[in-house]
Amino acid sequence: MKKIINTSDAPAPIGPYNQAILSGNMLYISGQIAINPETNELVTRTIVDETKQVMENLNAILKEAGMNFENVIKTSIFVSDMNNFSQINEVYGEYFNQETAPARETVEVANLPKFVNVEISAIAVK
Repeated sequence: MKKIINTSDAPAPIGPYNQAILSGNMLYISGQIAINPETNELVTRTIVDETKQVMENLNAILKEAGMNFENVIKTSIFVSDMNNFSQINEVYGEYFNQETAPARETVEVANLPKFVNVEISAIAVK
């Protein structure tokens, strides 16, 4: 059985998908981009600001599911320019305990939705 997870504290989906799906004790969070849910505007002033908004969107979805970043077991990071990796990684690292950080991959891609610079998805477990 699956449960749809949806919160107004993260951006509404921009297509035929949900913010997250809870199946048993596993939470699958759709890729998040830097849309501010309060204004529905992209936050792209700097890659640091953009990454912080992405992480806050993930955080809001985790909270809605009764979880936090300690529950995350896997992330996927998609970037439009690998030259931004160190700044993205620095912000990303602020949300995780280094000793218990999740598995992940980081992939450079040609384009992302709305032509943003970073998108992150996550899998968490209760």
